[in-house]
Order: sequence, then C-alpha cells, then structure tokens
Amino acid sequence: MTKPTAVREEPPYLRIVAEIRRRIREGELAPGDRVPSTRQIAKDWGVALATATKALTTLRLEGLVETRPRTGTVVAAAAPLTQPRRRQTAAPTSASSPSSAPFDDQELTLERIVRTAVDIADTEGLSALSMRGIAARLGVAAMTPYRYVPSKDDLVLLMADAAFGEKFYPADVPQGWRARAELGARTLWSLHRKHPWLAQLDSLTRPLLVPNLMVHGEWSLSALDGHGLAPTQLFDIHVLLYSHVQGLAVHLEREANAAATTGQSEDQWMDSRATDLQNLVDSGRFPTFAKVVGAFEDGYDLRLDTLFELGLKALLDGLAPVVEGRAGRQE
Repeated sequence: MTKPTAVREEPPYLRIVAEIRRRIREGELAPGDRVPSTRQIAKDWGVALATATKALTTLRLEGLVETRPRTGTVVAAAAPLTQPRRRQTAAPTSASSPSSAPFDDQELTLERIVRTAVDIADTEGLSALSMRGIAARLGVAAMTPYRYVPSKDDLVLLMADAAFGEKFYPADVPQGWRARAELGARTLWSLHRKHPWLAQLDSLTRPLLVPNLMVHGEWSLSALDGHGLAPTQLFDIHVLLYSHVQGLAVHLEREANAAATTGQSEDQWMDSRATDLQNLVDSGRFPTFAKVVGAFEDGYDLRLDTLFELGLKALLDGLAPVVEGRAGRQE
C-alpha cells in the first residue's frame, strides 16, 4: 500500500510576506505607509519576533519595503509587484533559505553583525533585538552570530561602543569650561537622539564601561578640571550633566515602545484621554494646573529638544558660581 504524500506546510513567515505583499499590491498600503512592525506582526500573527523579522527581511530583499530610522519599516517608494530573482550563495538550512540569504557566512563579519543589530534597535527598539532576529536579517543560520559574539549582552556592549563612537571632539578645544561642557552635553544628546535605546542600557549607579563612552566622559571631566574642585565634587558635576542627557533621552525609546504597543501616536493618546484631563481641570482641586492648561490655545506641545536646552542652561547657570568661585579663591 502506497503511503500518502505528506503536504508540506508553508512556513509562517511566508504567509506573513504574502499577506503584506497583497496589501501593497492592492493599494491598502501605499508608498511611504508604515507596515506592521516586528512587534505588531508577532502579536497579530502569533509568531516569534525572529519569524516577524524574517518576514520583514524577505519583503526588504524583494524591494517592497525599506527601513527608515525611528520611523520603522515603510512601503518603498517604487515597490516592485513581483519578486526579483536573486543568486543563491549558500545552501538553505533550517534557519536560512535562498529567499532570505543575500550573502554567505564567509562574507559575515563582527562589524556587519553589530551594524545590523544597531539598525534593528534604531528602527524597532531594543526589546525587538534578538540573536535569532539578527541572523534572520542577515540571512544566515540562527546560531551563526554566536561564532562572532558570545551572547546578546556582549553584543549590546559592542553596539553601545559603536554608537558612542560615531562622534568625537575637535582638536581645537573651545575656550572656557562652559563652552566645553555645552559641546559635550549636546554631542551626547545628539547620539541619544539618533540611538534612543542607549538611554535604556545603564544607570548612574551601574554605568556602561565601554571605551567610546569614556571618550565623552573624559571630555566632560577635562572641561571641569583645573578649577579647584575637589575630585568628588568634580565627578558629581560630571554625573549630573550626564544624568540630564540620559534622564530626558530615556523618554525617546519609551514613547516609541508605547506607540508600537498601543498603535497610537502621542497626540492620539492624549486625545483619547481628553475627558480624564477635563475632569481634573473641572474638579477645582488643582487651580494652578487648570489656569495654565486653560491658557494653551492648541494644547501643550512637549518638546524634548527644548527641555534639554532649557535644562542645560539652568544647570550651567547654577554651576557657574561653584566652578568659577572655586577657581577665583584658589588664585
């Protein structure tokens, strides 16, 4: 008796690819529209994040979607409606197939792994990062990245070092401690702006000990050095300035995560709480709050860049007598 031929079930990621491809082909998703994030795909289809990442990688390789920093994955401007042919560089494995392998293991490097991990964290958030997801994005076997880096924790340290190393300081040092402190704080803020996940990695009590972050620390400390400050006081001021950057930057990633989880933008979330806000205003318990909120014509627009500059000025204004007063007494 002949045994019936088993029907091979289509991999989950291909079903996801087919559905998103259909939405693009039929115009439900237009060029520039956001496609579901890895988190949203994992939730809606009930799959692992690595499977969701593999689906988006396949769509990206087909030219249907593209990744934009802090925006996420969007429909490409000129998305083709048929899948292009690609050369097969490695035999398919259980975690790698011809449709998802743009290069073989011989082309893989630690730098490429770190760069890919940074890209995932920038676009999808640090919580979406996994070694399997990185492998899927690179089109290699699931365990291949472990040949280059022992663990995800080690990889995150390499990512942080790479991100903090994207900016350095001029050889011509600005005159005055304040100008140098401002440059250091703004440089760190710009890096956290570009890579919001950086603020999630460490705390003031358990700092990241990576060389390129130390470059920024050295700049800040040298700006304050030579003014007669005791070592403890000098370091306290350095930590205070860093905490101002980190304390605001932590909200960048939190907002991105909240938007991905709820599907609502910041404005949409606030609009959905309009009744709660009005109840607080009308309660009569918070007269100053009610007066200030009532004075806004179009609501309060929370701008982190503005708060950063306002806080930096206030900090440096308050620190000036401490730094400069000590220097005057020493002289």
